[in-house]
Amino acid sequence: MTIGSKLAWDDTVLPFQLDHSDVRGRVARLDGVLEGILSQHDYPPAVEALVAEMALLTALIGQTIKLRWKLQLQVQSNGPVRMIATDYYGPEEDGQPARIRAYASFDRDRVTDGNPFDQVGDGYFAIMIDQGMGMQPYKGITPLAGGALRSCAEAYFAQSEQLPTRFALSYGKSREAGGEEHWRAGGVMLQVMPKAGAHVSGEGGSGEGGLLSASDLVEGDEEENWNRVNFHLDTVEELELIGPSVAPTDLLVRLFHEEQPRVFDAQPVRFGCTCSEDRVRQSLSIYSAKDIEKMTTEEGLVTADCQFCGAHYELDPKSVGFDAEDPPGES
Repeated sequence: MTIGSKLAWDDTVLPFQLDHSDVRGRVARLDGVLEGILSQHDYPPAVEALVAEMALLTALIGQTIKLRWKLQLQVQSNGPVRMIATDYYGPEEDGQPARIRAYASFDRDRVTDGNPFDQVGDGYFAIMIDQGMGMQPYKGITPLAGGALRSCAEAYFAQSEQLPTRFALSYGKSREAGGEEHWRAGGVMLQVMPKAGAHVSGEGGSGEGGLLSASDLVEGDEEENWNRVNFHLDTVEELELIGPSVAPTDLLVRLFHEEQPRVFDAQPVRFGCTCSEDRVRQSLSIYSAKDIEKMTTEEGLVTADCQFCGAHYELDPKSVGFDAEDPPGES
């Protein structure tokens, strides 16, 4: 495949529907997005892998949110990796790219080699949706369980949305002939089409710790369809997920040609941060002059660093806080 056709699918999410089985899904490919996220930090390999997995989950889940909405995925744990946060900003207008950013907070001395999921201990996986001014944000959480972040996301949809959901993900560093090593990721998300009034009664499920799983939510023809498409997805190879040699459309035909796959418009995604000096000033506006004085460095500045993109801000302490003597823009 030529370089041009390869790049056509990088950093995109392709939504699709399997008409024969009432299953919907998305195929995602991330390249430059991951480079933008991971190049900002010096993460150990295990932390890089966790952030890459979270970014890929965020792209797959975020594709469904509306214009100008914000989706956030978050992991909080008592393990070596204390927190992972990702943000997905819906496009400002139709046809524009969505934006993703991510970062991790961790204790470097406690991080070990091996399974990346071992770096998170007890805690929770959360999904939050912000619909904008005047709207109450939505938040749903599920315990960290299942041995992978994708398993936590599947448990979230089973518990909070009662939607059977499956992720097949692949991510890692790759090197093209004559090029430098860089991160790539790709994945498929499957989800049973939601039905009005769907609800599961009873206590507990078959998942770890009694959590609901997809198998607890389907029965009859729906169960047969769900099991069949998952059988097909189990045949996917890692390189098919990551690409770039197999286009997402070709992958869908290879996996699900009997399920009558139908694709919709692809959503481009980019690495992007919303930090700005104005936002820093706004966050400091709740502090008094005495508080600001405690934050002032020996050089006579108030500084702030963005955890997501690494941007560094230096502000005159007299111009920030609710006691500001010389606010910017005033003379």
